[in-house]
Amino acid sequence: MDATVNQITISKVDRHLHAPLGWLLPPRCVVCGDAGMPGRDVCACCHADLPWQGLACGCCALPLPTTGICGHCLQQPSPLDAAHAAFDYSFPLDRLLPRLKFHADFACGRMLAQCMAERFAALPRPAAIVPVPLHPARLRRRGYDQALELAKPIARALALPLRGNLLQRGKPTSAQSRLHADARQRNLRDAFRVATLPDLPAHIALLDDVMTTGATLYAAAQALRNAGVARVDAWVCARVA
Repeated sequence: MDATVNQITISKVDRHLHAPLGWLLPPRCVVCGDAGMPGRDVCACCHADLPWQGLACGCCALPLPTTGICGHCLQQPSPLDAAHAAFDYSFPLDRLLPRLKFHADFACGRMLAQCMAERFAALPRPAAIVPVPLHPARLRRRGYDQALELAKPIARALALPLRGNLLQRGKPTSAQSRLHADARQRNLRDAFRVATLPDLPAHIALLDDVMTTGATLYAAAQALRNAGVARVDAWVCARVA
């Protein structure tokens, strides 16, 4: 990921702040501030203009000019069986996701989760959704896990089990956005462990906010594979090209 990903300050697209009593008011568009669609925190125009992902590699969700598998995935098989992104990581996603991740803007998270559920509803149904976890130390500092905040409404919307405690982050890691590709892989070596459970799902959808090099998702997927999960897909909000 470019070092600028997630490194933002509140700007024009962030001018509508989520009021403490916002649940009492009609929904407002988190992009432009106009009235939202019924039950949605986005207006019809902004919803249509979001950078919905088009054709992409079926293994890593990298945008492609045609349907298929990218050259990198053909040469280096992934522990993921499939990867799907709702959006390309471009404006306004490059503002909305950091608002959720670093500024606790749960209206943004709710809107993005609704869009993800809309996009992923037709995909092969996993036995469970598993959000990529934060390390407990980072969770204490931030106060919430953005992947879990996306996963909860998606699981409800698609009537899928949510297994938030199945995958655990076993060691603290440096922020991935500050590292290059090789360093990302070293940073995540043995970072994840799987809870010892008798009912391990056979097919899991790993859910995360952003996929860049894929190092985090690959490390998590490999841990699940090593534990005996037969199929691991990745569902992400946005993919960095």
